[in-house]
Amino acid sequence: MQTRVLPFNDEAIAEAAQLILAGEPVAIPTETVYGLAADATNAQAVARIYEAKGRPSFNPLIVHVSDRASAERIGVFDEQARALADEYWPGPLTLVVPLRADAAVASIVTAGLPTVGIRVSSHPAMQALLRACGRPLAAPSANASGSISPTRAEHVVKSLGGRIPLVIDAGPTERGLESTIVAATGGPLRLLRRGPIEIAAEEATGSTIEAPGQLASHYAPSKPLRLNAIEAEADEYWIGFGPLSGESNLSGSSDLVEGAARLFDLLHRADGSRKPRIAVAPIPNHGLGEAINDRLVRAAAAPH
Repeated sequence: MQTRVLPFNDEAIAEAAQLILAGEPVAIPTETVYGLAADATNAQAVARIYEAKGRPSFNPLIVHVSDRASAERIGVFDEQARALADEYWPGPLTLVVPLRADAAVASIVTAGLPTVGIRVSSHPAMQALLRACGRPLAAPSANASGSISPTRAEHVVKSLGGRIPLVIDAGPTERGLESTIVAATGGPLRLLRRGPIEIAAEEATGSTIEAPGQLASHYAPSKPLRLNAIEAEADEYWIGFGPLSGESNLSGSSDLVEGAARLFDLLHRADGSRKPRIAVAPIPNHGLGEAINDRLVRAAAAPH
């Protein structure tokens, strides 16, 4: 299969919608990372996402819709969920809510769980594709499972080239970290994945996979990764932060927002360097730094 890359415009969205309605997955940008979208009502189409990514079958997918009304046709929203949706949608928040018994979503999307993760993206490309398809779209990050998440079209091609038919290129993503995931299933809110939005919620505990990004080894480069490196060893590509400059730097001004946006870009750069190992400078563990460290810990846990 040849993977085509088209710039984001009306013609490209029309072609992407044709492919999706024919059961094929298409890579599309969101404000967080590039997603691999397929018709969430078509089990075979969703299976092609799993096939392209090599994704574990127990890891559920996020369903993207255009607005809260569409979301409530798929999931059961209580007052807490509605309040969060009204405050943060469209935006980088995924809500895990009980799945409606009559939801027109293929069971492969939820990996057999009684809940579903739903998101309303603010990116004009994703919104345009949703309008053109008229269907909810299952859309995990557009990369091989467990590898570095893509923030540019070229990252998608590097990871999934030859496995998918089309990438819509709208330039680098704004946020650079996957969405915050919060479970609103009755009782206290539970934080399933840290991300760009900080929400007061209980940390999820236990080994049950409820949402993407909960695997211990995830978001991983192909090389060993050492964290909290004050300096680099001779065979390491060093990613710095603040005054620890490194060979590249997440943020010379110690700005965590900038660091989050550049994280996957620099991991891709380090993974493509000639050096066999990667080191990353310490990142403050507060605010967005917690989400960055969460990604790095999972990346460092990967077997190499």
